[in-house]
Amino acid sequence: MVTNLPAEARAKWLKYLDARTTEEKIKALEEFLSAVPKHKGTENLVAWARKKLSELREELEESKKRRGGGPSFFVEKHGAAQVVLLGYTLSGKSSIFNALTNAKSKVTGIPYTTMFPVPGMMVYEDVQIQLVDTPPFAPEGVKVSWRGRLLGLARNADALLLVLDVTRDSEEQLRSMVKDLEGLGILLRKPRGRVQIERSKAYSGIRLVKMGKIVDGTEDDVRKLLESYRIYNALVKIYGEVSLDDVEKSLFEAVVYKPSVALLNKIDLISQEELDKLTNRIREQFPDIPLIPVSATTRQGLELVPKAVFNSLDLIRVYTKEPNSREPSKEPLVIPKGSTVEDALKVIREEFIKYFKYARIWGPSAKYPGEKVGLDHVLADGDIIEIRTQIRGI
Repeated sequence: MVTNLPAEARAKWLKYLDARTTEEKIKALEEFLSAVPKHKGTENLVAWARKKLSELREELEESKKRRGGGPSFFVEKHGAAQVVLLGYTLSGKSSIFNALTNAKSKVTGIPYTTMFPVPGMMVYEDVQIQLVDTPPFAPEGVKVSWRGRLLGLARNADALLLVLDVTRDSEEQLRSMVKDLEGLGILLRKPRGRVQIERSKAYSGIRLVKMGKIVDGTEDDVRKLLESYRIYNALVKIYGEVSLDDVEKSLFEAVVYKPSVALLNKIDLISQEELDKLTNRIREQFPDIPLIPVSATTRQGLELVPKAVFNSLDLIRVYTKEPNSREPSKEPLVIPKGSTVEDALKVIREEFIKYFKYARIWGPSAKYPGEKVGLDHVLADGDIIEIRTQIRGI
């Protein structure tokens, strides 16, 4: 394995995973670091753990400020997802935020005007997505008081919206942001594969859902690996091609992937020829990051942003329908792409799983309208689901 951790360190890591409060997490992570042997195989893990410890200490200070009534960097999540805007000072980030949400983030034309996060809601069809305007992004080496907390916001977000200024070397801006974020374990380019592990006593044993494959092992190897960390009940979702090392890395959350969309702002200030050349160069360098030319001043291109952000989030909309009802719900259930009927039930009403009989599906994932399916049926965007249970009224 990647780290070859001794049993004591693995046990202390489990203690960290089980910690509930920030204080408990800090103490558990300090104990974990003291138990990790220092050698080449653990260098990245130790570096990440120290950065995480620093973030937790900042988080603790932040919570003390909130209790004291002072300004806060914490933004509670609302809507289907939280998307954080990042951009250098005077990139037009706050103007774009205001245009997309109808919120009021301060715009002055003075550098570093935004000092604390400002939340707002962007609507895509029947889905609400929370956008968060933030203080300006600063490259490593430039000292700003909020750097660590801003990166914490980015790590906690569901996706990122990167704002580039065409008048100030937008290619270098994007290169710099990608490099800085990836150096801190926040990937903007989609990895070959990823692993998501949900620990819960509700799962009987270790269950694997594969939307890809394990390239150097079997499902039994994954179970043995998790059990070596004393994890006996979990749902493991595998996307794309992953190795056993990737499975272990996912336990430590050292690296996270954040889907991103880049906005090339102020296009009203350059010619169409210049814009075409610039967009072609950026798309060649960063093919995994969708790029949308926009203007906060004229609002050109902004109408394309909500759909692009929704698509980047890998979410689907599922509509529920009561038995014998003709019409489904107007408001969708928004869940991750690849979700099953069981995943949807956990959001709708977990008790349904215990008494589940079958579900009927109308929509893209159904072979025919009203198809009968089980808990493991994979849902698609636009599906309508009707749940049947063994007990009436549940």
